[in-house]
Amino acid sequence: MGMAAAVAMLATPTLAHDPEAQDMEITRKAERETVEGPEEYFTGTARITANFSRPDPSRVTGAIVEFEPGARTAWHSHPLGQTLVVTEGVGWTQVENGPKYEFYEGDIMWCPPDRKHWHGATPTDSMTHVVVQERLDGENVTWMEKVTDEEYLAGEPITGPVQD
Repeated sequence: MGMAAAVAMLATPTLAHDPEAQDMEITRKAERETVEGPEEYFTGTARITANFSRPDPSRVTGAIVEFEPGARTAWHSHPLGQTLVVTEGVGWTQVENGPKYEFYEGDIMWCPPDRKHWHGATPTDSMTHVVVQERLDGENVTWMEKVTDEEYLAGEPITGPVQD
């Protein structure tokens, strides 16, 4: 899959869906496509699997994203916020001008609407999360500049509970 197709898939994820179906819809593991995270939006190696988008009136979109050690997203925001469910490994996240937090397998994170942030693996550990967010006016993410190595490595992460 080319870069343009991967970027389009990340911005407006879809899997086959029959809006007339009356039964449960199951997408089997063998049917899910995996693509490399576009270099424009990721530093290091990230893989995106099971990208999905539900039909109106639902606004839900999501995917499974795997980060190799040192990989991370670019700065970005979500118009209606974002939930991350960490399924493997150890990662870091940071909201602009805020502290960097370390998170672990089993943690669930919420980033409020329109908050500029990034997330990814630590320099020594990989990390996988399920991401869920909603579309607003057809958009679920606004991508910004890449997180520099200096930003990524700055300061020690907070490993305890997140404080408001």
